[in-house]
Amino acid sequence: MTTELSTDATTLVLGGTGKTGRRVAQRLLQAGHATRIGSRHAALPFDWENQATWAPALQGVHAAYVAYQPDLAVPGALATVRAFFRLAADSGVGKLVLLSGRGEVEAEQAEEALQATGGVDWTILRSSWFSQNFSESFFLEPILAGEVALPSGLAAEPFVDVEDIAEIAFRALTEPGHAGRLYEITGPQAIRFADAIAAIANATGRSISFIEVTPQDYRAALVQQQVPAEYIDLVMYLFTTVLDGRNIRPGDGVQRALGRAPHSFTDYVLRTAGSGVWGSRKASSL
Repeated sequence: MTTELSTDATTLVLGGTGKTGRRVAQRLLQAGHATRIGSRHAALPFDWENQATWAPALQGVHAAYVAYQPDLAVPGALATVRAFFRLAADSGVGKLVLLSGRGEVEAEQAEEALQATGGVDWTILRSSWFSQNFSESFFLEPILAGEVALPSGLAAEPFVDVEDIAEIAFRALTEPGHAGRLYEITGPQAIRFADAIAAIANATGRSISFIEVTPQDYRAALVQQQVPAEYIDLVMYLFTTVLDGRNIRPGDGVQRALGRAPHSFTDYVLRTAGSGVWGSRKASSL
């Protein structure tokens, strides 16, 4: 099942309003592909927590981009995506492209579940932390406030530009040659969080401080901010597990899938600073 999809074959994009999903959907629509957005607020709703929404969303779908929310590491995610993969195959979906997390045991178990699903082509996008976490969620508010506090001991990370992820997903959904491929998708080099914040400060001409606190104090601050407990657990898991150094080495997924080097964090910062999302910008380069 490696035939290129025709533009009238419907592609379902789960997480179609999220960081990667909306970019995948934009590419599909611009190329003239029939595209169905999978989200709770879509015209045809899709909700991971409500399996009754799955079959209607899958009706007539030939390929799907699968981004699980909030993360494949949360309890119950494996059973949920395994059930979805099976239903998708039974519904006639011929191609599944899974967004996975680099360095997460639970994500690797989800990858194995997809690989074990008979009757579908699969492509796995095993991705590092998104550069866009600094501009579209998570770190944006503290950056705008001028002070970013994170737990001490975090390893450097080869942050990936989600534009690269979306381009690979689009190719995998619409072109032959990606079936049965697992792509380790990262940026070209690992950088520390302090250096990432410094790069943003330099590009915007703003003063943005970076502070390291103990993991215990970081958790306590999240509790004080009334962040939901399950979200706190997920964040702390990612910080203490995924960012323990296991992911420092860059992957070659972008080169393998697209035949070019990945966008660097510097590329991302310069492009994003120009949008004004971080406030004032000075003209000098990084």
